[in-house]
Amino acid sequence: MNYLLRGPQSSPARLGSFLGVQEMKRFSRLLASASAVTLGAIAAPAFAAGTAAGTTIENTVSVSYSVGTVGQDDVSDTDTFVVDRMVNVTVTGGDTTTVAPGETAVVTTFEVTNQSNATLDFLLSAANAGGDDFDVGAFTYYVDNESSGTQGILDGADTLLSTFTLDDLAADETVTVFVVAATVPGTVVTDDEAEVVLTASARETNGDALTGVLTSGQANTAAMDTVLADVAGETDGANDGAHSAAGVYVVSAASLTVTKSSRPVSDPVNGTTNPKMIPGAVVEYCIAVENAAGSATASGITLSDDLPDDLVFVPGSILVDGTIVGGDPTDCDTDGSAGGSYDGTFVTGSLSDIAAGEDRTLVFRATIDPS
Repeated sequence: MNYLLRGPQSSPARLGSFLGVQEMKRFSRLLASASAVTLGAIAAPAFAAGTAAGTTIENTVSVSYSVGTVGQDDVSDTDTFVVDRMVNVTVTGGDTTTVAPGETAVVTTFEVTNQSNATLDFLLSAANAGGDDFDVGAFTYYVDNESSGTQGILDGADTLLSTFTLDDLAADETVTVFVVAATVPGTVVTDDEAEVVLTASARETNGDALTGVLTSGQANTAAMDTVLADVAGETDGANDGAHSAAGVYVVSAASLTVTKSSRPVSDPVNGTTNPKMIPGAVVEYCIAVENAAGSATASGITLSDDLPDDLVFVPGSILVDGTIVGGDPTDCDTDGSAGGSYDGTFVTGSLSDIAAGEDRTLVFRATIDPS
C-alpha cells in the first residue's frame, strides 16, 4: 500500500488528532492484517509461472508537505529489485499399459510441465523401479508433435530426443513425452508388472546445471537468484529441481487351452447310424483351441498331431479355422476351410490369430486299420 500524505494536517500528530486514538488503533490493526495476508501469500507455493524471472520491478514513493502554510518541494525515493527465478517442474501420467511376453517398443505416456517463471531445459531419465516382477529393456524418448500426427499416440510425426533433453521449455508449457522400452522379456506371465519411473530435472537452457541456487541460510542477493520450489515426486525429494512419476506395464499373455476328442462317423456294419469304433470305421478328430477371456491375442498357432500306425489318414479331410458348437470344445462344427497337410506321420495345420475369449478348430478324419 502507498499512502500519499498531503497538506498541513499530514503530520503524525495532526493525523492522530484527526482520526482519534481508537481510529489509529483500528488503522494499525488493518495494516497488521494486510501484512499477515501478504506474508501468507508469499509463503504458499506457487502453481503457475507468474512474473518472469529477471524482470526489474521499480516503484517510487513521493511525499508532499508544507511548512506552515507554505508548500515545500516533494521528496521521493525509488526502490528497484530483480524478480528471482523459481524452478518448479511436474511430471504426470504414466498410466497402465498392457503388454505381451516378448513384445518390443512398448510405450507409456507422461506429461512434463514447466511451472517455473523462466524458460528451462529438462533432462529426462527413465528407470526400472525395484521390487516389481520384471524389468523392461533400454529406453528412448519422444515428444508428441502437436501440429501433426495423432495427438497422444506415438507415430512417425513425433520427435526423437536423441540427447534425452527437452530444450527450451517455456514457462507454463506442457509437453507429452513418450517413453519407449525396447523389450518385454518372453518369460513373463499374465498379471506380471513392471514399474517405470520418469524423472525430469531442470537445467539451464544450454543444458548445464542450474546456477545461483538459493540454499538454506543463503542470503538474498541483488542479482537474479534461483529458488527450487518443486514438490516431492515418485522417487525424488522436494526442492531438488526435479520431479518424477511412475508408469506401469502389466502383462496380458495369451492363455490357450486345447481339447482333443474323437467320434465315429461311420463303420462297415452300421454305416452312419449309431456307428461304433470297429476296424474299418471312420473316426473324426476334433481339436479345439481356446484363448481365455482377458488374454492377449495368440498368433502363429500351429498344430501337429502324431497319427498312430493303427489309423489310416483320410486324404483331404483336414479343416482349419472352424468353430465349436454351443461352447462345447468336444463338439467341432465342420465349418472350417480346407488346409493343413499329412506327411505320413503327422497331421499339421495352422490356425489364424485367436483373440481373447475366442476359439478355433482343426478337424481331420482317419480310418481304423481293418487289416
